[in-house]
Amino acid sequence: MKKPLMAGNWKMNKTVSESVELIKILKNMVHYVTNVEILVCPAFTALYAVNNEIKGSNINLGSQNLFWELKGAFTGEISPTMIKDIGCSYAIIGHSERRQYFVETNEIVNRKTKAAFSTTITPIVCVGETLKERESNMTSKVIEKQIRESLFGLTLGQASSLVIAYEPVWAIGTGKTASPDQAQQIHHFIRKIYEQMYSKDVAYEVRILYGGSVSPDNISDLMKKPDIDGGLVGGASLEAESFIKLIRFFE
Repeated sequence: MKKPLMAGNWKMNKTVSESVELIKILKNMVHYVTNVEILVCPAFTALYAVNNEIKGSNINLGSQNLFWELKGAFTGEISPTMIKDIGCSYAIIGHSERRQYFVETNEIVNRKTKAAFSTTITPIVCVGETLKERESNMTSKVIEKQIRESLFGLTLGQASSLVIAYEPVWAIGTGKTASPDQAQQIHHFIRKIYEQMYSKDVAYEVRILYGGSVSPDNISDLMKKPDIDGGLVGGASLEAESFIKLIRFFE
């Protein structure tokens, strides 16, 4: 049985002191939770301080990005080796905001995914369609292309151990959300594509998160769906009360 994953993507929010304040509250309030894997992904500047706070706890640390080389003359970039050294076990790769604002292609996402695995960082690879693509009935075509190109050439072990996050771009930060049935349909579609690429066992084992405005109000209906294995949470992970409610849902 796969353990669900509840991952908080703090994006470009919270200073170091604010991040530490939030993680202290989380650590104290969810220390007994065992039925869900808990992950926080603060800004790069707060990773070291947050890691110091969560050592020995049931909370894991992830970065919001990484570069595809382990070292070199790449001013402003952060390597997988660096985030591993600072305590990260996960990295978000190919978030829609990275694709939109920083022109990250499927090829770049693929290179970053393989670089993450080279340092035993578990990638959380994001896919999703824009509102224009959905309204043009291109959702399946867009998602399949992202999955096939972003996750090409992995070993079976890598393919089953990474995490995929479906994030309908039109639902991120808007308060809108795909209906549970819509989300389930795409999650199931992703799993079938993945089965074609790798195997039925790999497709079953991989965790697929929903990442479109997850909140305490919709978590129950979303998690009832058989192909939804947790959430990649944005705004609701920035407040202790709402993120704690999402985590405690699984108890």
